[in-house]
Amino acid sequence: MPAMLKKTGPRFKFRVVIPGYPAFNIYSHIANRTTALGPLYVASVVNKLSGWDAEVIDENNLRRYGPRSPEGGADHAFLQNLRPADVVGLYGGLTSTIPRLYQLAAFYKGKGVPVIAGGQHFAGENIEHALRNNIDYLVLGEGEETIAELLEAKAGGRDLATVKGIAYLSGGKVVITEARTPMDDFSALPYPDFSLVRYAAIKLYPIGRIRGCGMDCEFCTVRGRPRSISPEQFLEQIRYLVETYDARHFFVVDDLFAQYRDETMRFCGMLEGYQKNIGRRLDFTVQIRLDKARDSEFLAAMRRAGISGVCIGFESPIEEELKAMNKHIRPQEMIEMARIYHKFGFLVHGMFIFGYPMKEGSGFMMSSKERVRRFKYFIRAAKVDTIQVLLPVPFAGTELRNRLAVQNRVYPLSDIGWEYYDGNFPLFEPDKPLTSEDIHDSTRSIMGKFYQFKYMFMLAFHVISFPALIFFLHNIKVGWRKWYRPWRNSLTRFGGWMIFKGWTSQFNKSAFPEKLKNAREHILLR
Repeated sequence: MPAMLKKTGPRFKFRVVIPGYPAFNIYSHIANRTTALGPLYVASVVNKLSGWDAEVIDENNLRRYGPRSPEGGADHAFLQNLRPADVVGLYGGLTSTIPRLYQLAAFYKGKGVPVIAGGQHFAGENIEHALRNNIDYLVLGEGEETIAELLEAKAGGRDLATVKGIAYLSGGKVVITEARTPMDDFSALPYPDFSLVRYAAIKLYPIGRIRGCGMDCEFCTVRGRPRSISPEQFLEQIRYLVETYDARHFFVVDDLFAQYRDETMRFCGMLEGYQKNIGRRLDFTVQIRLDKARDSEFLAAMRRAGISGVCIGFESPIEEELKAMNKHIRPQEMIEMARIYHKFGFLVHGMFIFGYPMKEGSGFMMSSKERVRRFKYFIRAAKVDTIQVLLPVPFAGTELRNRLAVQNRVYPLSDIGWEYYDGNFPLFEPDKPLTSEDIHDSTRSIMGKFYQFKYMFMLAFHVISFPALIFFLHNIKVGWRKWYRPWRNSLTRFGGWMIFKGWTSQFNKSAFPEKLKNAREHILLR
């Protein structure tokens, strides 16, 4: 029977930590305005347990007096002296933050604090690696039910083998308990309690209705049958955030917002009505499939509900790559559908993958110069408002990683560690005739063309042209849309230029080029 937990105060303290990014990157700007939803759900469940208090420390958002460490992230020695945690939970949802997660695990383990971790990174061989790197317990899969059962078992000294969905070491061997069935009924979960996120200044509130995704893309870790909460419960979460935190801007984290069309339509109608009742316009950004452009009734309902931005995974404008990703669509069709979103007034954020590896025997070859030309043409023709162009990432547990590993193409982790798994670095030998330098320089070329300094001058022009709205007094809504979109895009593209410039400066000072050289040599020697 495991030893019982010891309290440092009248109640148990559970601290969830969202590890900081390894360095400044293209996500840093948005990260200090929001937080991760999964860890917040876990902390909210624990905070409802009898005898427990919970808090969340998001190392990427410490804008309200957050104690910072000189080495980066939060000062956990200060936190542990100020409010000692009895148990710490570490969020492993982003692979690039895993080295920092292990640093935190070592710190808390050294203080005698039990360490629990969970997230998409922990699959396959990563389970044992984590347990031998100061992680006491891994939560496998969704964490809300598991964390409650695990903490109650620890507090009561019960046999952990009865807790479903965890992994731990016993006698030096890895024990993986019976898998927990994914939740279908979310009604018992508490609302995500954003007051638990200490030191964070949240302007963009993450919310979610649907879990899982049935698309089964080989490069993605999100799997499983989609499951959802009711539209009523989802709207009630939004009401709570608006009325408690004066929230206005929301990001729906669902991979497929339009899943369960009838229910989503009903939600949009309810959301539209709520905003009319309170006399306030809210702003939502969602992730959605491109082919929903064919459903004009649905798009109109989304617009009426206050959904202004859509994030669309175009992936690639190259037909052969789309086939390799199991995307049954042609580039010209994608352009036409993207323009429909544009016509409906949505701000379109395009997500792309450059240099996706073909499956063996495809015979496809294309130079980096031609690929860049096609990307730039597509982005311009599709009228995409903002873009992110990333390199393929062979995440742990994905079919893509397994395929590339069999082909001996993945760079050794001893040379290029997990901290580089954020889509900004080449992580495997690309298809011929491409080289790692080619694909890395190509993404910088595409992004550098899109986000430029010249948009600062465009901003000035849009400000000067603002009085022209007087010509639209008969339809001020149309006039505002015609003015706002180019102004907003110029602002975003100039801001993107500053972010991209900062990232490039840090990259040029980094040791990555040398690490890449060593990794390629090791691949060739195998």
